[in-house]
Amino acid sequence: MELHMHSHHFTRRMPDWRAAAIAGFAAGVVFLFIEMVGLWLVGESPWGPPRMIAAIVMGPGVVSQAAPGAGIMLVALMIHFALSIVLGLILSVIMAPFSFDSSVGMASLAGAVFGVAVYWIDFHGMTRVFPWFAEARGGLTFLAHVVFGLVAADAYLTLERKEESASNTGFTG
Repeated sequence: MELHMHSHHFTRRMPDWRAAAIAGFAAGVVFLFIEMVGLWLVGESPWGPPRMIAAIVMGPGVVSQAAPGAGIMLVALMIHFALSIVLGLILSVIMAPFSFDSSVGMASLAGAVFGVAVYWIDFHGMTRVFPWFAEARGGLTFLAHVVFGLVAADAYLTLERKEESASNTGFTG
């Protein structure tokens, strides 16, 4: 039996940008589902997250609206998915050079840690600029961010096209 130890030191391997963007988008879909359905299941308004997201561009007055109109939802979705894709790209920049995409376990761990970091940045750092996000701190939002990281990392691992060299494949010809 041969044991392969994967080193997680920095290498100059470029991420697969296409895979990263798709992974970020997919993770964004799962995130929205968890947030909105989770809020609905506990008896809270599922429209809170879209209003808070739209308020980043449209101003804090949007947060107090009962139900967002089509324009607010469109703005919220555009911002949410743009940020999801950017976060997928950032995660790939971390995963590829450090070989965190060497296994499902390593990718999942990197993704979960990334999700926790994004949660802390969003709901403890960015609340200085967007104070209305402080009211969304909590277990459901934390869970949604961890799952976002997991889905983004695992989707990236599944979708990425790794460059294989002749020396890695065992062929010498």
